[in-house]
Amino acid sequence: MLNIVLFGPPGAGKGTQAAKIVEKYNLTHLSTGDVFRANIKEETELGTLAKSYMDKGELVPDEVTIQMLESEVDKVDSPKGFIFDGFPRTTPQADALEKFLKSKNTSVSLMLVLDVSVEELVKRLLLRGIESQREDDQNEEIIRNRIRVYNDQTAVVADYYSQEGKFEKINGVGTIEDIFNSVCSNIEKYI
Repeated sequence: MLNIVLFGPPGAGKGTQAAKIVEKYNLTHLSTGDVFRANIKEETELGTLAKSYMDKGELVPDEVTIQMLESEVDKVDSPKGFIFDGFPRTTPQADALEKFLKSKNTSVSLMLVLDVSVEELVKRLLLRGIESQREDDQNEEIIRNRIRVYNDQTAVVADYYSQEGKFEKINGVGTIEDIFNSVCSNIEKYI
């Protein structure tokens, strides 16, 4: 089973690249952002709790994120693999994901990181906020805080996968196709 952790700061293009990877490799896309938004929309207990953190641009606590993600994985019948988009964001989450996948007789194959400058990210997110009306993408201060939180708290997960020999950094600036070609050439190393 091919399991990819797709990583990068908010606005790096994870969702765009994940959709292309899903189509090419027939994987199941699990975006923590999408899972959070669905739980928030459905007003689940976990969704309400997650929203209280997201509204401040903070990370949702590990135990909430892990519970939501495990529930989504368990819904998929006979998967060929997964793309974990936005998860894990902390070393404890990476450990929890490995334990959970091991219980399913699989593991993370590789981590792909989309690398984009802070100013490009802010520009992309503000534009996305206008187009999508997502509140978390309309306030530059909140956007910059999300990027700071990513850099301070979540970028360390790259070290986790680097030590495992499962880490690939991709330039996240360029055409969607150029970035995707780079993504695919890196995935092919692990198949």
